[in-house]
Amino acid sequence: MPNLPLKSVLRAAALALVASGPASAQQVGSLEPKPLPPLANPADPSTPAKELFGRKAEPAPLAARTIGFYSRGCLAGGRPIAVNGPAWQVMRVSRNRFWGHPALIAFLERFARKVPKVSNWPGVLVGDLSQPRGGPMLTGHASHQIGLDADLWLTPMPARELTWREREEMMAVNVVREDRLDVDPTRWTPDHLAVVKAAAQDPAVQRIFVNAAIKKAICRDARGDRSWLEKVRPYYGHDYHFHVRLGCPAGEQACRDQDPVTSGEGCDASLAHWFTDAVLHPKPGPVKPRPALTMDALPPECRTVLTAR
Repeated sequence: MPNLPLKSVLRAAALALVASGPASAQQVGSLEPKPLPPLANPADPSTPAKELFGRKAEPAPLAARTIGFYSRGCLAGGRPIAVNGPAWQVMRVSRNRFWGHPALIAFLERFARKVPKVSNWPGVLVGDLSQPRGGPMLTGHASHQIGLDADLWLTPMPARELTWREREEMMAVNVVREDRLDVDPTRWTPDHLAVVKAAAQDPAVQRIFVNAAIKKAICRDARGDRSWLEKVRPYYGHDYHFHVRLGCPAGEQACRDQDPVTSGEGCDASLAHWFTDAVLHPKPGPVKPRPALTMDALPPECRTVLTAR
């Protein structure tokens, strides 16, 4: 599998576009993929956009461009990251979520090459980026829609090529302690800190999402220049991977940036809030699902991206 040409990988990935619940690094991929059934009426305005974008196995043949916001947009001219690189390997290949804006792919390639220089890791394991044309996903993420988000496993890349089965079934390592109050000292290492720091110090990175316990450990352990800490933000989950988000590429008017991060290290009361009982142990109750985005909820240019041939 590691030496398959891109078209062969795409054919396999296209078959695996199966909606089967929330997709995370801890959900296995598909070794025997089955195709999604065709939509009865894809032109119906009420059709969820995720059903349309989730059936696109190849990128829109347009100039590379991010359109809209991270959680409400699409990607023109998406580029795939190589399934294998000198310091990275793509996981869950069957999901076909290894696409991004050229700026994201360039970041990943230079960051991965830096990892063995700042840590004892041979490289990084790359999780979900975006779909070939971005847009809402059938499972999992609300963001990752415009080709500027990437999930990177908190598990070192092995010093060998993983098999297809390993890429689809291997589980990421949870580095957070069971009580959620701190990292697990048997799993969190100085190398983890060095890898996150290397990502945060890249000028293209706007912010990084980690579990609050990981942010706590970083606040405690970071030495020297700590200016990069402001980019590392606590968020729900993110205990076995960290989420890197790039800012909008220069000159792309259709891309809508997120507000700048709050200045400061973020190691104060704002972090303590994440360890309150209300956050760690929320009261159970009914959760009203958000309505699925339709094409009308996305920027108008996304219709061109969806239908481009």
